[in-house]
Amino acid sequence: MIETILQADKAVLEYIQTLHSDFLNVFMPAVTSLGDAGVFWLTWATLLCFFPKTRKTGILMVAALSVTFVVSTLGLKNLFERLRPCAQFPKEFFFICPSGFSFPSGHSISSFAAAGVLFFRHEKGGLVALILAAMIAFSRTYLYVHFPLDILIGSLLGVGSAYLIVRCCGTQKKAEP
Repeated sequence: MIETILQADKAVLEYIQTLHSDFLNVFMPAVTSLGDAGVFWLTWATLLCFFPKTRKTGILMVAALSVTFVVSTLGLKNLFERLRPCAQFPKEFFFICPSGFSFPSGHSISSFAAAGVLFFRHEKGGLVALILAAMIAFSRTYLYVHFPLDILIGSLLGVGSAYLIVRCCGTQKKAEP
């Protein structure tokens, strides 16, 4: 069963590799850089902290990013030790293979955690943030640095973390009409 899942994971990844184009080969590294070390999301959270109306959302975003960093980078990656596709199946490629383990995707978990807080708190830009998180996550498979399963699980863990943090630590804002 596990072997079948892993074979399907690789097959989907290989299909994504057929989508390469000159435009996407420039666009995807730019998109993926927005998720590097969570800096984009931390900057957004910090900006929200400057305004009383959005301060709680900013603090919850930092909390979600912190929790997902511990769960993913310090926890699950070291537990599973899954090699990245670019390390496991090396090929000539335009993007440098990052160090570290693949499962789950840190870019995906952090992006969906931060975007999820915005969405669940009904902040302006929450839906746009989720779309950006999805683009960042997809860019990781396009760039051959994560398997689709790394992205899927990272995304689900990010959304789940955001939901739990908003439910447990912050009252949801009312949706604006």
